[in-house]
Order: sequence, then C-alpha cells, then structure tokens
Amino acid sequence: MPVMTTAQAEGLTVFRRGKVRDTFELDDSTLLMVATDRLSAFDVVLPTPIPDKGRVLTQMSRWWFDKTQHIVPNHLLPDDQNAVPAANRDDWLQRSMRVRRAERIDIECVVRGYISGSGWKEYRNEGTLASEPLPAGLLESGRLDHPRFTPAAKNDTGHDENISRANLSDVVGKDLAEQLERVSLELFAYASAHCEQRGVILADTKFEFGHIDGKLTLIDEIFTPDSSRFWEISAWHEGQAVTSMDKQFVRDFLETLSWDKTPPGPELPPDVVEGTRKRYLEAARRICDLELS
Repeated sequence: MPVMTTAQAEGLTVFRRGKVRDTFELDDSTLLMVATDRLSAFDVVLPTPIPDKGRVLTQMSRWWFDKTQHIVPNHLLPDDQNAVPAANRDDWLQRSMRVRRAERIDIECVVRGYISGSGWKEYRNEGTLASEPLPAGLLESGRLDHPRFTPAAKNDTGHDENISRANLSDVVGKDLAEQLERVSLELFAYASAHCEQRGVILADTKFEFGHIDGKLTLIDEIFTPDSSRFWEISAWHEGQAVTSMDKQFVRDFLETLSWDKTPPGPELPPDVVEGTRKRYLEAARRICDLELS
C-alpha cells in the first residue's frame, strides 16, 4: 500500500486537518475521517511518515468501536465505497472511516493504570498525578492501586494542557465531568481485561468524546498505538521503562537528540521508521487478530 502523508480528495471539502487525520465533509451530518501515515510526538508532527500506520489506526479503531458499543455509542457508520476516491480505493477504504458529525468536547480523557511517561515525570517531580497526590515510593512503570482519570484540555495544533478533575468540572460542568470519568474508566477496564488475555498490558490510553443528538458519543480513535501505551506482560518490571508496542519507541529516540520539542521536528532514520512500523503491526495482530502487513 502507498504511504500517505496528506489525504487529497477531489470534490470533497476539507473539514479539518489534524496532526494525523484529514477529515472531509460528505454532507451536513457525515464526515470522512482519513488516517494518514503522519506521526506526531510531543505534539509536533514529524516530517517522516510511518508506512502502514494509518491502516493500523483505522482497523484497530473499527475493531474496538464494535467491541465497546455496549458501553458507549460511537460515531462510526457503515462503509460506502462511493464516499472515497476511485484512485487507490482499497487503500482509502482501509485507512478511512465514515462517521457521524459530533459536537466535540475539547477534552482528552486520559486513563492511567500504570505510572509512566509524562505521568511518571510529574510524580517524580511533584509527588502528584494530574495535580492529585499519590502515595510515596512508587516506581517507574509501577501499577497504580486503581486506574486514574487524568484529563487534559485538547489543543489541535500545540501542546495539550493537563488539568485536574476539579478544573474539568469547571470547564464542562459537574455532571458531564462525572460522566466522562465514569465512561472512560469503564472502557479502560474492559480493554485491560482483553489485553491481559493476549499477554499485553494496557498501561494508559486517551479518549475523545462528543455529543450527537444530545447523547455522549465516543469519537476519533480508540485503543490504538497512537492513543495508548501497550506493554508486553513478559517484559514488564517496576522501576524501569518498558519496551512498548506504540510510538514510545519514537519518543525514546527523540529524547536522545538535542531537539527542543518545537516545530519543525527532526527526520526519523530508517531503523526507527521500520521499528515503529513493526510495533504498530504487532499491536494490531496481538490485540485484535488483524494481519495488516
């Protein structure tokens, strides 16, 4: 399949170009959301694409949207071959989703079952997670006593801003804040149990929600290597970073550079590109039984 860095669809109106997805208007209530092979890290879109990445994101999201409908409705609609360009139609169908238009809630709903990444940095420096105190003595990659809901204010072009649960209530209202937390934790528990059966730890993840016809609806993506941190159970040890099946491999490489994490991002060398591609394909295979290579 060809690599896609920008989705071009003649005759369709661009609705939004995000960090990874290009979205087009199909009609007043329907969008075509296309996952490109772009990769963002530290909220910066990198210049080097990852082959097969868009297909993995779309196919894993489709799989999980189907599995989690009993928890919360989502925006996915059935495929329509006529909605995508005739040129490279097979590729477009594998990396795009026809979805209902939602009134997006500008919050990243993050759930952490283990302390790693930015959560570990905050705890190490402040003793807190999402501005709430945690017990002393936790180790990197350690399992939390229960999964924690740690929301962030969404920014399409720059850095998302971590906020406390109290801040979330101020932004969206108490009732919606409680609903977002409850549904996010339920989704996380469901996926964690499935991943554990596959020998995989779901360390943390993030969700986006919107409203469709006044009803809370899951949108964008769900449990992908872009939105989640997946670890091999056999490789997990408290007190050290864990090899993962997601874009942490890229973040770790970028941390070795003298890059200030502002645009433009650096090019990725071929070994990092291929290593990332293999991790994404492995996540799809191990977790969802998807053979996409």
